Amino acid sequence: MIDIVIEDFKALDMQQERLLLLDQRLLPVRQETFVCTSSEDVCCAIRDMVVRGAPAIGGAAGYGVYFAAKEAEGDRNKFDALCSRLASARPTAVNLSWAVERVRTAVLESGLDPLAARREADAIVSQDIAMNLKLSEYGNEVIRPGASVLTHCNAGALATCGWGTALGVIKYAHQSGKNIRVYADETRPRLQGARLTAWELARAGIPATLIADSTAASLIRDGKIDCVILGADRITAQGDVANKLGTFALSVICRHYGVPFYSAAPTSTIDFSIRKGEDIPIEERDSSEITHIEGVQVAASGVGVYNPAFDVTPHQNITGIITECGIIREPYDVNLEKLRLELGR
Repeated sequence: MIDIVIEDFKALDMQQERLLLLDQRLLPVRQETFVCTSSEDVCCAIRDMVVRGAPAIGGAAGYGVYFAAKEAEGDRNKFDALCSRLASARPTAVNLSWAVERVRTAVLESGLDPLAARREADAIVSQDIAMNLKLSEYGNEVIRPGASVLTHCNAGALATCGWGTALGVIKYAHQSGKNIRVYADETRPRLQGARLTAWELARAGIPATLIADSTAASLIRDGKIDCVILGADRITAQGDVANKLGTFALSVICRHYGVPFYSAAPTSTIDFSIRKGEDIPIEERDSSEITHIEGVQVAASGVGVYNPAFDVTPHQNITGIITECGIIREPYDVNLEKLRLELGR
């Protein structure tokens, strides 16, 4: 592993009895902290996308269970109800339910001791950072020197407990001296690529170009993209990937033109209980995200809106899944089952 330079910001930071979240709704214009002191605060932060990205949501949810354990005051039914509310804040990212259940189990095994929740939540955060760094080391293998890399949405330190997944791979390649260039999709409708990924790339000093989502197709066709690397919100047992809307379209174009297409995610994002992508629950968000930008109406009043937050990319379109345990390739059902057994899940 190379000597890396860690970011000077944190998506989430638990200090004493307060969970401090970098409010991602306000970036890149303002850097402000959203303070959580209750499980309901954490629910609101996850639902309203103060914090977003599957691993970061999981990290925040772990501390939400800590708050829930304190609020329950030994009442098992109340504790379970608060945990269920946390787990349902957003439906697609599996790290949310995974983290809630992991910390909830630790609390129940301790006799409803809130300190058990705090220890387990701290462990989730530190382990996520370590997994991100390790998967970035593996992912560096797929980026050649001088490559042009396309990414979609935001899968950097803002989307995780630290460092990042897809953007972690890109930063690792940059810091290893590979002289890469990055193209970042703006990622409509919430513009996570324009607002967040561009912000992270600029801070990291990585040469980057922001593009409209629909520009990616012609860049890929014209041979200007060497590989696509993006994150994941849930990966099934056969390797289908749910990620930010627009991922599937990119995968189809890449497959047509023979451009490598990778998903980077820690193993906590793999849901071994779901085999096929069509069984993943897809969150549909408010129509105002399409009809308005920063509160300004851009669409005709009364028009119908369909606003799924994610789409599913079939495993046939994926060159590899980059994890902290290595790069998983076809046959995904066989190799992911081997990974499941190794992880004891």
